[in-house]
Amino acid sequence: MGTEEDYNFVFKVVLIGESGVGKSNLLSRFTKNEFNHDSRTTIGVEFSTRTLLVDGMTIKAQIWDTAGLERYRAITSAYYRGAVGALLVYDIAKHTTYENVERWLKELYDHADPHIVVMLVGNKCDLAELRAVPTEEAQSFSEKNKLLFIETSALESTNVETAFHNVLAEIYKKVASKQVTRGSISAVSLSNQSSSPTSDQTDGKKPCCTNA
Repeated sequence: MGTEEDYNFVFKVVLIGESGVGKSNLLSRFTKNEFNHDSRTTIGVEFSTRTLLVDGMTIKAQIWDTAGLERYRAITSAYYRGAVGALLVYDIAKHTTYENVERWLKELYDHADPHIVVMLVGNKCDLAELRAVPTEEAQSFSEKNKLLFIETSALESTNVETAFHNVLAEIYKKVASKQVTRGSISAVSLSNQSSSPTSDQTDGKKPCCTNA
């Protein structure tokens, strides 16, 4: 149990987007460097962690995956609670997954911390010949909505590391600059306030989340 305090911050990051866009493989590629070709849908919420250095600080990233719930619209506010970052994923070869990005964004802002760092991720960029969503279109949508943007391939391990690292670095920048002086973004991320930031701290924060 000695590793519990070997980090400065814990950042909860959620993966959202339509079913089949590759969220689970982005998670396994980043946390375990694995890719599963048998992409059956698992039901329930899963998360994996990985610790990495950002600006000399040890950040424990806790990445949550909807794990198939999105097809049942069963994602609850509990999934978003305490999240300080989000990767909104679509498939560059399936335009319908991109068309639903706006709806996901609305749901995210309805439930999550207003200071949350959001990155739009065009996954499966290895399918270049099947591309249905132009990079420029997604990029301009991101700029308009003040989102970070990147295209990735979990299959070929392209930009996966960069995507997560950039989101974590942006979260750290917000916390370090004291841009967020109150509210959950700093509360859930400071590990020295509690050895298990996801239990008693989130319980204590429920009143502020019910009106979201």
